[in-house]
Amino acid sequence: MTRPTKPYTEVAAMLGQAAPAWEALAGQIRRHYEIDEIWQEGKPTHKHYNNLFFKRGGKALISLHLREGYFLACVVLGAKERAKFDEQRDTFDAAICQAYDDAETYHDGKWLGFEVRDTTLVDDIFRLLPLKRKPNRKVLPESVEMCGKLNIGLAHEDITKILMR
Repeated sequence: MTRPTKPYTEVAAMLGQAAPAWEALAGQIRRHYEIDEIWQEGKPTHKHYNNLFFKRGGKALISLHLREGYFLACVVLGAKERAKFDEQRDTFDAAICQAYDDAETYHDGKWLGFEVRDTTLVDDIFRLLPLKRKPNRKVLPESVEMCGKLNIGLAHEDITKILMR
């Protein structure tokens, strides 16, 4: 089964000034995690038109929702992850803590959503991910920039092959 992929050039054109933030966040995820990317493209009239889910074993690590000029990063923290966050709370940016406090707690956890237009929150958003799952890439590629500019929706095996060249 072939997975549909989207060329990074199209994504960068859509993101505009948010493209460096995308490269930084997606690059860090690809650099530290062997994880599947699930690309969903819907109708332009649909609320969530272009979405990229980073998943492994049926569990989502993070989802990125592309919009014109920015993207939304969504992280769901379950009970165990919320306890870990509370222990490390004072190490996170005030915007991350505010989003955490404002998020309603559902049966599956707190849904944290961040509107990303520049790189200011990228490092803190990435620091939320090890609360959910430890990084699992054994050999780290040298270039985070290269990782962030790969086409969208590749299988983790394909990403590994490209990064290890």
